[in-house]
Amino acid sequence: MHPDVKEILLDEKQIADRVAELGAEISKDYAGEEVIVVCVLNGAMPFTCDLMRKMDGHIVMDSIIASSYGSGTVSSGEVKIKKEMKQNVTDRNVLLVDDVFDSGLTMSLLVKNLQDRGAKSVKSCVFLNKPARRKVDYDPDYIGYDIPDAFVIGYGLDYDERYRELPYVGVIKPEAIK
Repeated sequence: MHPDVKEILLDEKQIADRVAELGAEISKDYAGEEVIVVCVLNGAMPFTCDLMRKMDGHIVMDSIIASSYGSGTVSSGEVKIKKEMKQNVTDRNVLLVDDVFDSGLTMSLLVKNLQDRGAKSVKSCVFLNKPARRKVDYDPDYIGYDIPDAFVIGYGLDYDERYRELPYVGVIKPEAIK
């Protein structure tokens, strides 16, 4: 365990098992249809890659950079799109994949944005859900795990661009936050 981790919430096996379940569920829901899987960078990259390897069907990958954090540990409340997708979504199925859903501001903005662009359908998949932090009336379509209101790192999740490489999800020690 990394010295800056207080406790491990989800180990590698738990992550792999749940990703496989989500991949099967999503594959069933999109059976026979193309889906654009949109990774919300950077945090969702490991989850998105693992998830797509567990999905069947015609998958087109794209990415977007949107954030409400900056370098802090609490959402700023303002969502910024820093990099747009390349795919035209008109009359196409879109699955937005993000690492963590807490306030819901980023995901709800992205879903509305894609609906406004004429997507056939827009669904969301999040690896981690923090229901205690919700600020919008929106729930993701697919959820990996519900977790408590703690700042977590690993499996793509970071604190100030560090710890993304950890193969598990852990709670960061308070003294590691500067």
